[in-house]
Amino acid sequence: MTGTFVYDGDCSFCTMCVRFAERHVPTPARLVPWQWADLGALGLTRAECVESVRWVPGDGGPPAAGPVAISRLLRTGTAPWRLAGRLLGLRPVLVLAWPAYRWVARNRHRLPGGTAACAVPPTSGAESA
Repeated sequence: MTGTFVYDGDCSFCTMCVRFAERHVPTPARLVPWQWADLGALGLTRAECVESVRWVPGDGGPPAAGPVAISRLLRTGTAPWRLAGRLLGLRPVLVLAWPAYRWVARNRHRLPGGTAACAVPPTSGAESA
């Protein structure tokens, strides 16, 4: 299964995490900042990409977000990463992973590698695609 992992290229923390994946998770997937991606072709909106990382499967299936997207990316890697992706994708794990992901997303500008540019603006409902 191949696909495209879409992340926030303006965020140093996100970019640092993707660079780690590029170095350590052998995957045929494309890892692309949403700012450089053809979002329409991927079936994504700007608002969705600002909200969380996205996984767009190569087979035309529905996109995934947040820890589900990370799980799907990991499943395209080698055996140890596939196992980690399967574990992350388990429903009981996702119940914990979603709140953790949301916390990281809200605080990514405070995390190692993060900068003020990493801060996600509060949801105002005014964002459009």
